[in-house]
Amino acid sequence: MACFIQITDTHVVAPGALVCGQSDTATALQRAIATINAKRPRLGDVDCVIVTGDLTDHGTPEEYAHFSALMGALDLPWLAVPGNHDQRDAMRTAFLGEPWMPDGGPIHWVRNFGPFSVIGLDTLLEGAHHGDLAPEGLAFLDAALTQMGDQPAIVATHHPWMHAGIPAMDADNLRNGATLMKRLEAHPAPVRMISGHVHRSVTGQIGRVTCQIAPATCHAVLTDHRAGHDPQLILEPGGITVCRWIADPGPGLVSDIIPTGTYPGPWSFAD
Repeated sequence: MACFIQITDTHVVAPGALVCGQSDTATALQRAIATINAKRPRLGDVDCVIVTGDLTDHGTPEEYAHFSALMGALDLPWLAVPGNHDQRDAMRTAFLGEPWMPDGGPIHWVRNFGPFSVIGLDTLLEGAHHGDLAPEGLAFLDAALTQMGDQPAIVATHHPWMHAGIPAMDADNLRNGATLMKRLEAHPAPVRMISGHVHRSVTGQIGRVTCQIAPATCHAVLTDHRAGHDPQLILEPGGITVCRWIADPGPGLVSDIIPTGTYPGPWSFAD
Protein backbone atom coordinates (compact mmCIF):
# COMPACT_ATOMS: atom_id res chain seq x y z
CA MET A 1 0.00 0.00 0.00
CA ALA A 2 1.51 3.32 -1.10
CA CYS A 3 1.82 5.84 1.73
CA PHE A 4 3.33 9.25 2.42
CA ILE A 5 3.20 11.65 5.36
CA GLN A 6 2.38 15.33 4.91
CA ILE A 7 3.78 17.95 7.25
CA THR A 8 3.38 21.67 6.70
CA ASP A 9 4.16 25.15 7.97
CA THR A 10 7.20 24.30 10.05
CA HIS A 11 8.26 28.01 10.14
CA VAL A 12 11.78 27.26 11.34
CA VAL A 13 13.71 30.34 12.50
CA ALA A 14 17.27 30.87 13.68
CA PRO A 15 18.38 28.63 16.55
CA GLY A 16 17.04 29.91 19.86
CA ALA A 17 14.47 32.27 18.30
CA LEU A 18 10.68 32.09 18.69
CA VAL A 19 8.05 33.00 16.09
CA CYS A 20 6.14 36.05 17.32
CA GLY A 21 8.04 35.65 20.58
CA GLN A 22 5.78 32.70 21.46
CA SER A 23 6.17 29.64 19.19
CA ASP A 24 9.20 27.36 19.48
CA THR A 25 8.95 26.03 15.95
CA ALA A 26 12.23 24.09 16.07
CA THR A 27 11.08 22.06 19.07
CA ALA A 28 7.72 21.55 17.37
CA LEU A 29 9.43 20.14 14.27
CA GLN A 30 11.63 17.91 16.42
CA ARG A 31 8.46 16.64 18.11
CA ALA A 32 6.86 15.93 14.71
CA ILE A 33 9.94 14.06 13.49
CA ALA A 34 10.10 12.03 16.70
CA THR A 35 6.41 11.17 16.28
CA ILE A 36 6.96 10.00 12.71
CA ASN A 37 10.02 7.93 13.60
CA ALA A 38 8.28 6.33 16.60
CA LYS A 39 5.09 5.45 14.73
CA ARG A 40 6.65 4.11 11.54
CA PRO A 41 6.70 0.45 12.68
CA ARG A 42 2.91 0.59 13.09
CA LEU A 43 2.30 2.46 9.85
CA GLY A 44 3.85 -0.11 7.51
CA ASP A 45 5.73 1.04 4.44
CA VAL A 46 5.90 4.83 4.25
CA ASP A 47 7.53 6.18 1.10
CA CYS A 48 8.46 9.71 2.13
CA VAL A 49 7.45 12.95 3.84
CA ILE A 50 6.04 15.83 1.79
CA VAL A 51 6.43 19.33 3.26
CA THR A 52 3.80 21.70 1.84
CA GLY A 53 5.54 25.00 2.31
CA ASP A 54 6.63 27.60 4.84
CA LEU A 55 9.66 25.55 5.75
CA THR A 56 11.10 28.71 7.30
CA ASP A 57 9.67 31.95 8.64
CA HIS A 58 11.84 34.42 6.72
CA GLY A 59 13.54 32.36 4.01
CA THR A 60 17.11 33.10 5.11
CA PRO A 61 20.08 30.77 4.51
CA GLU A 62 20.50 30.45 8.30
CA GLU A 63 16.90 29.28 8.69
CA TYR A 64 17.21 26.75 5.85
CA ALA A 65 20.42 25.42 7.40
CA HIS A 66 18.58 25.02 10.71
CA PHE A 67 15.63 23.31 8.98
CA SER A 68 18.01 20.93 7.17
CA ALA A 69 19.82 20.05 10.39
CA LEU A 70 16.53 19.28 12.14
CA MET A 71 15.27 17.16 9.23
CA GLY A 72 18.48 15.13 9.41
CA ALA A 73 16.87 13.20 12.30
CA LEU A 74 13.98 12.03 10.08
CA ASP A 75 14.18 8.34 9.14
CA LEU A 76 12.55 9.00 5.74
CA PRO A 77 13.39 10.93 2.59
CA TRP A 78 11.50 14.18 2.15
CA LEU A 79 10.57 16.67 -0.56
CA ALA A 80 8.93 20.08 -0.44
CA VAL A 81 7.22 22.94 -2.20
CA PRO A 82 7.72 26.55 -1.05
CA GLY A 83 5.21 28.69 0.83
CA ASN A 84 4.79 32.42 1.15
CA HIS A 85 7.31 32.61 4.03
CA ASP A 86 9.98 30.92 1.89
CA GLN A 87 12.42 32.48 -0.58
CA ARG A 88 12.76 30.44 -3.77
CA ASP A 89 16.44 31.13 -4.53
CA ALA A 90 17.58 30.55 -0.95
CA MET A 91 15.53 27.36 -0.75
CA ARG A 92 16.99 26.12 -4.05
CA THR A 93 20.55 26.88 -2.91
CA ALA A 94 19.98 25.03 0.37
CA PHE A 95 18.57 21.89 -1.23
CA LEU A 96 20.04 21.88 -4.73
CA GLY A 97 21.46 18.39 -4.21
CA GLU A 98 18.02 16.88 -3.54
CA PRO A 99 16.65 14.83 -6.47
CA TRP A 100 13.32 16.68 -6.43
CA MET A 101 14.83 20.16 -6.68
CA PRO A 102 14.87 21.61 -10.23
CA ASP A 103 17.97 23.49 -11.38
CA GLY A 104 16.02 26.69 -12.03
CA GLY A 105 12.60 28.30 -12.14
CA PRO A 106 9.64 27.41 -9.93
CA ILE A 107 9.96 24.42 -7.62
CA HIS A 108 7.60 21.92 -9.26
CA TRP A 109 8.03 18.13 -9.19
CA VAL A 110 6.20 14.82 -9.71
CA ARG A 111 6.55 11.66 -7.63
CA ASN A 112 4.99 8.37 -8.74
CA PHE A 113 3.70 6.19 -5.89
CA GLY A 114 2.34 3.42 -8.14
CA PRO A 115 -1.44 3.59 -7.76
CA PHE A 116 -1.28 7.41 -7.80
CA SER A 117 1.16 10.26 -8.38
CA VAL A 118 1.74 13.46 -6.40
CA ILE A 119 2.31 16.68 -8.34
CA GLY A 120 4.06 19.34 -6.25
CA LEU A 121 3.26 22.88 -7.42
CA ASP A 122 5.07 26.08 -6.45
CA THR A 123 2.44 28.75 -5.62
CA LEU A 124 4.90 31.25 -4.12
CA LEU A 125 4.44 34.85 -5.27
CA GLU A 126 7.43 36.48 -3.63
CA GLY A 127 6.55 39.61 -1.69
CA ALA A 128 2.91 38.56 -1.21
CA HIS A 129 1.08 36.46 1.36
CA HIS A 130 -1.40 35.07 -1.16
CA GLY A 131 -0.49 32.48 -3.74
CA ASP A 132 -0.46 32.39 -7.53
CA LEU A 133 0.21 29.60 -10.01
CA ALA A 134 2.21 31.12 -12.87
CA PRO A 135 1.67 30.09 -16.51
CA GLU A 136 4.75 27.88 -16.23
CA GLY A 137 3.11 26.07 -13.33
CA LEU A 138 -0.10 25.49 -15.25
CA ALA A 139 1.94 24.16 -18.19
CA PHE A 140 3.85 21.85 -15.83
CA LEU A 141 0.55 20.60 -14.41
CA ASP A 142 -0.91 20.01 -17.89
CA ALA A 143 2.13 17.98 -18.93
CA ALA A 144 2.11 15.93 -15.72
CA LEU A 145 -1.61 15.12 -15.95
CA THR A 146 -1.23 14.14 -19.60
CA GLN A 147 1.69 11.85 -18.73
CA MET A 148 -0.36 10.25 -15.93
CA GLY A 149 -3.25 9.31 -18.21
CA ASP A 150 -5.98 7.73 -16.09
CA GLN A 151 -3.83 7.47 -12.94
CA PRO A 152 -5.30 9.22 -9.85
CA ALA A 153 -3.57 12.50 -9.00
CA ILE A 154 -2.73 14.24 -5.74
CA VAL A 155 -1.80 17.92 -6.16
CA ALA A 156 0.32 19.34 -3.33
CA THR A 157 0.42 23.13 -2.87
CA HIS A 158 1.10 25.51 -0.03
CA HIS A 159 -1.84 27.80 -0.72
CA PRO A 160 -5.30 26.19 -0.79
CA TRP A 161 -8.07 27.22 -3.16
CA MET A 162 -10.84 26.09 -0.82
CA HIS A 163 -11.93 28.66 1.76
CA ALA A 164 -11.47 27.58 5.37
CA GLY A 165 -14.04 30.00 6.81
CA ILE A 166 -11.40 32.19 8.48
CA PRO A 167 -11.69 35.44 6.49
CA ALA A 168 -8.20 36.69 7.28
CA MET A 169 -6.69 33.47 5.90
CA ASP A 170 -9.11 33.03 3.00
CA ALA A 171 -8.05 36.44 1.67
CA ASP A 172 -4.53 35.04 1.19
CA ASN A 173 -5.29 31.76 -0.50
CA LEU A 174 -4.52 30.76 -4.12
CA ARG A 175 -5.84 33.64 -6.21
CA ASN A 176 -6.07 31.78 -9.54
CA GLY A 177 -7.30 28.53 -8.03
CA ALA A 178 -10.32 28.44 -10.34
CA THR A 179 -7.97 27.98 -13.30
CA LEU A 180 -6.22 25.14 -11.49
CA MET A 181 -9.52 23.53 -10.50
CA LYS A 182 -10.77 23.56 -14.10
CA ARG A 183 -7.81 21.42 -15.11
CA LEU A 184 -8.22 19.06 -12.17
CA GLU A 185 -11.93 18.64 -12.92
CA ALA A 186 -11.01 17.54 -16.46
CA HIS A 187 -8.63 14.79 -15.30
CA PRO A 188 -10.27 11.39 -16.00
CA ALA A 189 -9.25 9.86 -12.64
CA PRO A 190 -9.88 10.87 -9.00
CA VAL A 191 -8.04 14.01 -7.87
CA ARG A 192 -7.24 15.40 -4.43
CA MET A 193 -5.63 18.73 -3.55
CA ILE A 194 -3.57 18.85 -0.35
CA SER A 195 -2.32 22.15 1.07
CA GLY A 196 -1.07 23.98 4.14
CA HIS A 197 -1.01 27.72 4.93
CA VAL A 198 -4.05 27.81 7.27
CA HIS A 199 -2.36 25.91 10.16
CA ARG A 200 -5.58 23.97 10.72
CA SER A 201 -7.17 20.70 9.56
CA VAL A 202 -9.93 21.57 7.08
CA THR A 203 -11.56 19.34 4.44
CA GLY A 204 -14.03 20.22 1.71
CA GLN A 205 -15.19 19.37 -1.78
CA ILE A 206 -15.03 21.58 -4.87
CA GLY A 207 -16.84 19.85 -7.70
CA ARG A 208 -15.32 16.38 -7.92
CA VAL A 209 -12.04 17.44 -6.29
CA THR A 210 -11.48 16.69 -2.60
CA CYS A 211 -9.57 19.57 -0.97
CA GLN A 212 -7.68 19.01 2.27
CA ILE A 213 -5.71 21.48 4.38
CA ALA A 214 -3.31 19.93 6.90
CA PRO A 215 -2.51 21.15 10.41
CA ALA A 216 0.87 22.75 11.04
CA THR A 217 3.58 21.06 13.06
CA CYS A 218 3.86 24.19 15.21
CA HIS A 219 1.29 26.79 16.23
CA ALA A 220 -2.25 26.96 14.86
CA VAL A 221 -4.23 29.90 13.52
CA LEU A 222 -7.12 30.70 15.86
CA THR A 223 -10.49 29.66 14.45
CA ASP A 224 -12.29 33.00 14.07
CA HIS A 225 -15.01 33.22 11.45
CA ARG A 226 -15.73 36.92 12.04
CA ALA A 227 -14.91 39.38 9.29
CA GLY A 228 -12.48 42.21 9.97
CA HIS A 229 -10.34 40.37 12.52
CA ASP A 230 -6.62 39.79 12.00
CA PRO A 231 -5.34 36.20 12.26
CA GLN A 232 -4.00 35.20 15.66
CA LEU A 233 -1.55 32.52 16.75
CA ILE A 234 -2.58 29.87 19.27
CA LEU A 235 -0.40 27.12 20.73
CA GLU A 236 -2.58 24.12 19.95
CA PRO A 237 -0.96 20.66 19.43
CA GLY A 238 0.77 20.17 16.09
CA GLY A 239 -0.13 17.38 13.71
CA ILE A 240 1.13 15.12 10.91
CA THR A 241 -1.11 13.72 8.17
CA VAL A 242 -0.63 10.11 7.12
CA CYS A 243 -1.94 9.56 3.56
CA ARG A 244 -2.34 5.91 2.56
CA TRP A 245 -3.78 4.30 -0.56
CA ILE A 246 -6.26 1.61 0.49
CA ALA A 247 -7.81 -0.81 -2.00
CA ASP A 248 -11.08 -1.64 -0.20
CA PRO A 249 -13.82 -0.61 -0.62
CA GLY A 250 -12.37 2.22 -2.76
CA PRO A 251 -9.72 2.18 -4.00
CA GLY A 252 -8.70 5.60 -2.76
CA LEU A 253 -6.51 7.77 -0.56
CA VAL A 254 -7.30 7.79 3.17
CA SER A 255 -5.85 10.51 5.43
CA ASP A 256 -5.28 10.14 9.17
CA ILE A 257 -4.26 13.18 11.21
CA ILE A 258 -2.04 12.23 14.16
CA PRO A 259 -1.16 14.72 16.91
CA THR A 260 2.54 15.13 17.55
CA GLY A 261 4.05 14.23 20.88
CA THR A 262 3.55 11.36 23.32
CA TYR A 263 0.36 10.55 25.20
CA PRO A 264 -0.81 7.95 27.75
CA GLY A 265 -1.56 4.49 26.37
CA PRO A 266 -2.17 2.43 24.40
CA TRP A 267 -4.28 -0.05 26.34
CA SER A 268 -6.24 -3.04 25.12
CA PHE A 269 -10.02 -2.60 24.84
CA ALA A 270 -10.27 -5.76 26.93
CA ASP A 271 -8.57 -4.18 29.94
